[in-house]
Amino acid sequence: MPEVNVAIAGATGAVGEEFLRLLALRNYPIKSLRLLASARSVGKKLKFKGEDVTVEELKADSFKGIDHAFFSAGGSISKEFAPHAAKAGAIIIDNTSAFRYEKEIPLVVPEINPQDAFEYGERRIIANPNCTTIVALLPTFPLHKQFGLKRAVMSSYQAISGAGAQAMEELQQQMRDWAAGKPLTIKHQPKQIAFNVIPRIDAFQDNGYTKEEMKFLWEGQKIMHHPALRATATCVRVPVLRSHAVSLNLEFEKPVTPEAAREILGKAPGMVVQDDPKSELYPIPLERSMQDEIAVGRIRQDISVDGNRGLCLWAVGDQIMKGAALNAIQIGELLAKR
Repeated sequence: MPEVNVAIAGATGAVGEEFLRLLALRNYPIKSLRLLASARSVGKKLKFKGEDVTVEELKADSFKGIDHAFFSAGGSISKEFAPHAAKAGAIIIDNTSAFRYEKEIPLVVPEINPQDAFEYGERRIIANPNCTTIVALLPTFPLHKQFGLKRAVMSSYQAISGAGAQAMEELQQQMRDWAAGKPLTIKHQPKQIAFNVIPRIDAFQDNGYTKEEMKFLWEGQKIMHHPALRATATCVRVPVLRSHAVSLNLEFEKPVTPEAAREILGKAPGMVVQDDPKSELYPIPLERSMQDEIAVGRIRQDISVDGNRGLCLWAVGDQIMKGAALNAIQIGELLAKR
């Protein structure tokens, strides 16, 4: 692959740091690397392949000579600076929700719709999907190709890291305070998260769903090129530090068996099957953290669907890895190879 000039906007955040680690680990073809962040981070040094790289301030003129610009600094930042990066000639791979639902912006999971990555057009933007959508669709899509997905019901169990570093610290502080017999403080979540689950992620919509729940339908239809898909979701925050889990009930046009599903998913890219309940083998967040693949297990017939046309399954994936930085880097690798 030819070498490219790379910029990371939001380099000092959790996803930005994961970008750095994965770019080095995967030997991304980097000719030069520019780390960009807000003014308060200017001068900070971050390690890349053992060398110090100095953080620069993100400005409109920061993208001169850049080929691939990874954005992970928040939707408002992407909306402000992505046009400047495009004008400078960069291709933007945006990890925020800023552009996901714009018709002309491709929304890409490389294992599902790699061809869409090359349809970025004049705006030169490729959107990275929501992390929970990626975890859910990776096992769903191979089954859809074989059996024709009609309807999907998803319940998510999402780690507190999806709400940011302050929310992670709040959970840890609540656990420490509980152990010490102190009152628990609530600042960054709508309810106490320690020893609890919260059935609300993102803002409530007029239809009673949260925006996080609607993303599964909106993004699923777009990524899988399946506008007729019917889907519903309930998204729940759980007191887990890292890695999201989803329960899926899938209804198909054709009959399907758990055995056939295991065979298909065992060959699917980006997937690993962990499905032997008698031996207590099934995916759990503790064991999937820092792993590239989405793991799937608890594959069984959905007994509520007639004609053996339904499946239930459980999938777990690291939402900072495949759900964010890794997926974006894989998009960049598609572009670099071409």
